[in-house]
Amino acid sequence: MDAREENINKSRFWNFIDSIEGDKIVWIIVLMLIMISVLAIFSSTPLLNDGNKDRIDIIRDQIITAVLGLGVIWGMYKLDSLKVNTVKLFMNVSQFGFLFSFILLFILDAHLNLGIIKAQKINDAWRTLSFKGFQIHVFEFTKVAMVMYLAWACHSYKKDQEQIASNSPTTTLKIANALAKTRRFKFMGKPFWKRVLYMYMPVVIVSLMVLMGSGSSGIFIGAILVLVLMIGGVPLREVGLGAIAGVMLLVGGVALYNVTDNEFLKKFGRIPTMLNRMTIEYDTEKLSTLKEGTDEFYQERDKILQPYGAKIAVHEGGVFGKGSGNSTQKYIVTNIYGDYMFSFLIEEYGLVGGILVILLYVSLLARGSHIAKMCRKEFTKLAVGGLSLLITGQAFMHMFVNVDIGPMTGQTLPLVSHGAFAFLMFCIAFGIILTISKMTRNQMRQAEAQAVPLYEKAGEQEKDDIQASMDILESIGNDDPAQMDEEL
Repeated sequence: MDAREENINKSRFWNFIDSIEGDKIVWIIVLMLIMISVLAIFSSTPLLNDGNKDRIDIIRDQIITAVLGLGVIWGMYKLDSLKVNTVKLFMNVSQFGFLFSFILLFILDAHLNLGIIKAQKINDAWRTLSFKGFQIHVFEFTKVAMVMYLAWACHSYKKDQEQIASNSPTTTLKIANALAKTRRFKFMGKPFWKRVLYMYMPVVIVSLMVLMGSGSSGIFIGAILVLVLMIGGVPLREVGLGAIAGVMLLVGGVALYNVTDNEFLKKFGRIPTMLNRMTIEYDTEKLSTLKEGTDEFYQERDKILQPYGAKIAVHEGGVFGKGSGNSTQKYIVTNIYGDYMFSFLIEEYGLVGGILVILLYVSLLARGSHIAKMCRKEFTKLAVGGLSLLITGQAFMHMFVNVDIGPMTGQTLPLVSHGAFAFLMFCIAFGIILTISKMTRNQMRQAEAQAVPLYEKAGEQEKDDIQASMDILESIGNDDPAQMDEEL
């Protein structure tokens, strides 16, 4: 290949990079997280996993998942080329986010078997639905679906209030406005009750339903949704009272757990497990007093195996880590490539690798905030802001657990930990962020192109004044500083 052909190929490559619209920093974050995921899962997987798959099988599954995820992001990103109004499409789908979440959670919590779709128990917890051999992790779907639903609800509520203020026909919140026309439910026409019906009730219902299957997920999802409501501009007094009520319920649950010795709370799914993790103290000295090989010894060891294995991994990583493939805790901590991926990254790549991962998520939050500020519609602002907050919040919750700040939660590291469905749901979230950023930048460019420069819009006298001002500025720039001092 001669120099000319090489330059042409380079030009084509950079032209392709330049042609990619949307926020390029978010694109870089996505690609880097996926590359870290593929590398980390390969080196964090022992030679055999559960006796069924070897590391080649697992890395192959992860590569396929990564390719599918990138395909999802790219497909969403290219929707506008099909003459699709992406924002309208997102809004139309998002308004059913609560309904879909409620249905899936009901099937899960009721342990239903509906033939083609049935609730499935994994590790003593009901968290997935089986649909023709494909596992649907309901909590992962609910996170993204409910953030998008609240973005629609806040946007529709604001539009409803604007229409009422201008005495225009209301076109949003149709259920509440229809109920308000009846005598019995006339109160539904008030703003507070509209917020209750479309925002507060869905958040409470979904959080409680998730809580039945996973205490930590219920608290996390509830907290994220409350933050989305605060960003959406709901009265802080109402949110504050709701948060206080939630904390009181949590404290009351812990007290009830201690008083009743867990008997009463056994009726409420995984809530006792959550409370046990919040109150448990890992006693390493007790393990040394037990006879190795006994059932009691193994039961006590299993309690501390994962949290202490993760702490050891962080400690042994040091500043620069042991190097790729040199982890020892991957043979100790069960499925370290899932719930304890961050501790594994620190063990192999040290504090330097850990800081890099942290910076990627912090950068995502910063870019998400920047994109949200450029959005014109309330829906797009909340969709980008809420999804960025969700991804970053889950990442930091995962990190806190890995470094022993807080109880075990089972939250994965977004786009890094192993798990096909969670990976694809976060790809959908990134796809929405990138699509909206692309649309926002295109709108700004169109506005700039349509705007007529100030000089061309000015009259003859104004043009003379502008030119005179430019001449003065130019002369000031060319004057001798010594001469200017004398004149002053």
